[in-house]
Amino acid sequence: MNSGEHFELDELDRKLVAAFPGRVVRKDLVHKLKVGFSIPVYVLEYLLGKYCSTTDEKGVNDGLQLVKSAIAERVVRADQGELIKARLKRSGSMKIIDLVTVTFDEKDQGGKYWAHLATSGLDKVHIEEDFVEKYERVLTGGVWSNIELVYDENIVHGNVTRPFVIANMKPIQIASARMDEWIEARRQFTREEWVNILLRSIGYEPTHPDLTWRVKMLILLRLIPMVEKNYNLIELGPRETGKSFVYREISPYAILLSGGQGSVPDLFGWKNRKDKPGLVLKNDLVAFDEVAGSHFKNETNKQIFKGYMEQGSFSRGDDKGTISAEAGIVFNGNIDGDVESIARTSHLFAPLPETIRNDTAFHDRWHAYLPGWEMLKLKPDHFTQHMGFVADYMAEIFHNGLRPLNYTDAYDEFFSFGNHVGQRDRKAVVRTVSGLMKLLHPDGTCSKEEMAEYVDIGLEMRRRVKEQLKRMNPIEFSRVNLSYLDKETGEEYIAECSEMGVTKLIPDGPLVPGDIFSIGWDPTLGRVMLFRIQVAAIPGSGHLRVVGLTSKALKESAQMAYNYLRLNGKKLGLEQDIGSYDLNIQVLSPGHAKEAGDMGVAFYVAILSAIVNKPLGGGLIILGEMTLHGMLSRVEYLGDRMRVAMDAGAKRVIIPTVNAADFGSIPPELLDKIRVEFYSDPMQAAFKAISET
Repeated sequence: MNSGEHFELDELDRKLVAAFPGRVVRKDLVHKLKVGFSIPVYVLEYLLGKYCSTTDEKGVNDGLQLVKSAIAERVVRADQGELIKARLKRSGSMKIIDLVTVTFDEKDQGGKYWAHLATSGLDKVHIEEDFVEKYERVLTGGVWSNIELVYDENIVHGNVTRPFVIANMKPIQIASARMDEWIEARRQFTREEWVNILLRSIGYEPTHPDLTWRVKMLILLRLIPMVEKNYNLIELGPRETGKSFVYREISPYAILLSGGQGSVPDLFGWKNRKDKPGLVLKNDLVAFDEVAGSHFKNETNKQIFKGYMEQGSFSRGDDKGTISAEAGIVFNGNIDGDVESIARTSHLFAPLPETIRNDTAFHDRWHAYLPGWEMLKLKPDHFTQHMGFVADYMAEIFHNGLRPLNYTDAYDEFFSFGNHVGQRDRKAVVRTVSGLMKLLHPDGTCSKEEMAEYVDIGLEMRRRVKEQLKRMNPIEFSRVNLSYLDKETGEEYIAECSEMGVTKLIPDGPLVPGDIFSIGWDPTLGRVMLFRIQVAAIPGSGHLRVVGLTSKALKESAQMAYNYLRLNGKKLGLEQDIGSYDLNIQVLSPGHAKEAGDMGVAFYVAILSAIVNKPLGGGLIILGEMTLHGMLSRVEYLGDRMRVAMDAGAKRVIIPTVNAADFGSIPPELLDKIRVEFYSDPMQAAFKAISET
């Protein structure tokens, strides 16, 4: 749609214009003008809101010409810095639109304010103290403003000519954003209408069939860091789903760091430098784009990150002590490949930098893991051509109106949490609920059914974090069934993550002869991993061949099991001559393990199953290592292996009797879901595995 086409209001447009006169703008005009201009949407929408906030087609077209003229005449391109200087010298003054930031140099003649113009690149620009006091945000995040610049070559400061002066400035912002008007006007809309208005305000068309209610709620979750203090959100998903747009375009109180980069001095301030406050002090949120490219190599820097994400405060090790801030941390990153395979074989933090990928303490600080793989791959018809809030107006409401509110106890009227919800979990969930309440019910009032939905979303987003932590450390993070209870009925509801269903690898039905699952310790990864052993026995002369994973430890474990069976086959009552078969053994690892040397009993049972041509029971895992003489070793990390077994879909686990004493340390929920059987020698393990078929 272009400005010349006929624009038709729908019923929601008419209600919005009536409820918020002068606060709304046609979003199709934003898309049209955004192309070719390097200014944020909230600046562009300020101009559109000023000149085009009308439903009259002629008025819109006239206003559009004024906006284009203002942009052409005043918005500076990044490559025009020297041209601006030349024009200023020639004409003596000019008016531009630019981002003004101010620093204070206390050593300069008793104190001096200097302005910096970000787009035009002008530095050491004189600015009056009155402007700084009136518009204090120039000292923190900077303010996009209409500026009148003056060139005065007679101004010498510190023996250096400093000719550039801001003679006048007027910030680009809504004159007022009153919270009482916002709350009162919100009451004129249903919840569904209000959700659609918020989505249109950030550019989506909510009536498109691709935007299901689930997708709409996930999109709104991206806004929570703007309204909830110290809210930490991670979203990993495919490209072109709009992950970074809201943090880059719709609010001057958010900053997006491209490429995921941002040093500790940038984020938390320069040590012993009072004039360099960090980004977490200047913004409501700091978002990292393409975070898979980030590096957290310095352990001290990583600890500062962890401490801030947990406490909302930090110390730079100087005489300032502990400094508090309210900015949330947002990680946006891409997942390459099939998310179901990643969820099945590894964990969903795998795309992150190696230095934090498996750091459970770091990831335990996330309040929510938004499933980016459920978001839309954006197409032109997903963008709205209707009315929405002027971005700057909405940003002011978010920052000054909604952010100070606190609805973290709103759930308590109807619900309580289950016993798997720990203190960090509760903190995360109630902040998600509070954020949704601020966005959708700014007066703090909602129905029990609506609150149940928000609590369930909060629990799901936190459970997704816990599920990945459980894969890294199954014992410490075993309690993942996050739930809430209805205070009236006592009924319990457990939150679910849809991708959990893809982790079941072990079929319930019998496997073909020689096919078996086991769990071994991979020293290269420092964790237990699932393995699948497949043995094919064909007539031959006793050759053993291992393919797939072929580490030295794996080969030795398989060879030892084969030698034991060959030496003791007759004693065990085997009619077949083991030496009359060639054995091909393939070792697979769904989680991409490198090696393991403690699965001898599983090799033994698989070889025996292949030779006698009898299948093994379904849902089965066999644990244990053996010596050449059939002696059994105690299985280490039994709890971790039980957790991996349950996640993979096992129903039975067969383990050595020597591990019976270890069951006091196994979480009860594991023992409730998996049947455990013991064996005292390798042949007994084989009998238990085969006899169930």
